[in-house]
Amino acid sequence: MTKEQKLSYRYSNCFKRSVVHAIEQEGISLVAARLRYGIGGGSTIHRWIRQFGKNELLNKVVNVSTIEERDELSRLREENKRLKIAYAELALHHKLSESVIEISDEMFGTDLKKKYAQELLKHTKGKKK
Repeated sequence: MTKEQKLSYRYSNCFKRSVVHAIEQEGISLVAARLRYGIGGGSTIHRWIRQFGKNELLNKVVNVSTIEERDELSRLREENKRLKIAYAELALHHKLSESVIEISDEMFGTDLKKKYAQELLKHTKGKKK
């Protein structure tokens, strides 16, 4: 048993430059260049453009913000972090309460959940009137 060998292509700098030149001068897309020149990797041509090209063809993200916006963003991130922690603690407390009710139901042969729901309904009906 032998594993199938994977072919590895090495392109010369001259070839890379000619592909980048065709993209920049002729205006062909990166996909069209890959198909025309038989290049397999999706990010291969991106690297070549960074290395040999004008870099105008690559997507760039420019984030412009004021100091107040950055401060607000960091404040909101901190608040989000605190809220996640509070929610986790609350969920844990709820789960613990549910477990206590289940254990007490088993120990004493009662149904506290059902009784609690009925009592809650009585109190809410009385307050609405």
